[in-house]
Parts: sequence; structure tokens; C-alpha cells
Amino acid sequence: MTTRHRFRNKYRLEVREDDHPPMHVHLAGADVDVVISLETLAVTGDAPKTLLSEVLEWVALHQSELIEEWKKWHD
Repeated sequence: MTTRHRFRNKYRLEVREDDHPPMHVHLAGADVDVVISLETLAVTGDAPKTLLSEVLEWVALHQSELIEEWKKWHD
């Protein structure tokens, strides 16, 4: 698994090498385990709204890089 970014020194945004389609990343840490679609930015799972807002903003800014990383491991 590749940690792409850390949030609040507690949460990791991960691209997991042996994962399944569709393209997505995981936000993990503390009591949070969220899946974020790289195509739609749809969120599956629960996390504090302020954290999700921060993470989704970062993912949107780096979406093309994250998709490239996903494809590197899954194509």
C-alpha cells in the first residue's frame, strides 16, 4: 500500500496495490475507514465532515496523479 498523503498526523490516504476496481483510494486511521472513488469522488463510509471536506479538496486537486498511481498498480 502506498500512503499518498497524511492528514492531521492521524489519517492516511492510501492507494492499495492489490485492490479491486473501480479506481479508488482509502482514507484510514483512528476509527476511520473510508473509500473515495477516483472517478466521481463519491465517498463510502463515515468520517467527520470537516475531515472529509479537507480530504476531498486534496483528492480533487491531485485526482490525475492518484489515477496514474492506481493505473500503475492495476493495469
